[in-house]
Amino acid sequence: MTKIPDFSSIPAYAGPPNDAQIKARLRTVAELGVFRHALPQYFGGFGDDFTALVKSHRRLGETCRDPGLMLAVNAHLWGSIFPILLYGSQAQKAQFLPPLISGQWLGGHAITEPSCGSDVQAMTTHAALLGDSYVLNGEKRYITNAPVADCLVVYAKLTGKICAFLVSRNDDGCRVSDEAALAACRGSATGSVILQDCRLDADRLLGKIGAGTQMIQKALEYERAFVFAGIAGIMDWQLTEVVRYSRERRSGGVHLGKHQAISHRIAEMKLRLDTIALWLNECARLCDAGQRLTLASAQTKLYAAEAFLQSSLDAVQIMGAAGLESGSALAELVQDAMAGRLFSGSSEVQKNLIAALLGTGDAYKANPLSHS
Repeated sequence: MTKIPDFSSIPAYAGPPNDAQIKARLRTVAELGVFRHALPQYFGGFGDDFTALVKSHRRLGETCRDPGLMLAVNAHLWGSIFPILLYGSQAQKAQFLPPLISGQWLGGHAITEPSCGSDVQAMTTHAALLGDSYVLNGEKRYITNAPVADCLVVYAKLTGKICAFLVSRNDDGCRVSDEAALAACRGSATGSVILQDCRLDADRLLGKIGAGTQMIQKALEYERAFVFAGIAGIMDWQLTEVVRYSRERRSGGVHLGKHQAISHRIAEMKLRLDTIALWLNECARLCDAGQRLTLASAQTKLYAAEAFLQSSLDAVQIMGAAGLESGSALAELVQDAMAGRLFSGSSEVQKNLIAALLGTGDAYKANPLSHS
């Protein structure tokens, strides 16, 4: 079994996180092997499983207490490494996987646009085949890792079909910026990708023409299944802090946790955390067994996102004014938890997907001849 490293060497932020500090933390995480789990040894992975990945991410989250870092880690893994592993040619795997797995390169994927979020068919970024090259035009926004990434998997329409392209920040016609950066999850660098006649060689097409929709769905399935593995570690720390405070704070002549209004909130925080762990382990089990992940990943993302927000609100409520002090990590987690309900597909999107997989909602087309 792969040994989980000591993550205490991850450098601390000096003031508000900036791109240089964010990149340095990601490089350190890479050096500690976080990007090597569930990947074949041939390309530099550990050759272990998704269960090991969950354990490593949870320990990392508990140590770093940084949802932004965990978001960046998952964008790198599921946005770039796994799509290349699953859909890349042998030449693409050999070129891109070793530097991405080692952390020499940082990556992610660019799906969201100014007027296109969960409805990927509405994307307007487009590609055209000119001779033996592809030319991309469009704008991607709210892209995790964009300002620090060396390469991105960028999705665009080619003759109306969604395709994936491997784009380097150094390609002519590609400009990345921190425009539209988010206030939440500040430990990740979020920004825009502007493509203006960005010319790519034909070998930068990832997978087959028209396979982009399937690739997006697969990447998001993995991300939804495991993005909260690290955040569960943060929730471990959050719960420990609340329990400690409930013992030390005195109220009405007794410790704060003696009051049921407090102790019941803490009990519910523990229940949520352990339920998230059960879902994460189930997703790892399904992946390790090569079974379908679609439903379980949507359920995991929906439950974990709502649980993280409620527990973050409960933590601040228990701490009272102390939880709202300037610079309070617990107060910042509330804002990060709000983002957690949106990234990798909103809670509403997960509910729609679950309903569709049950054969109702948008997936159900009634037989016009049926009267039932």
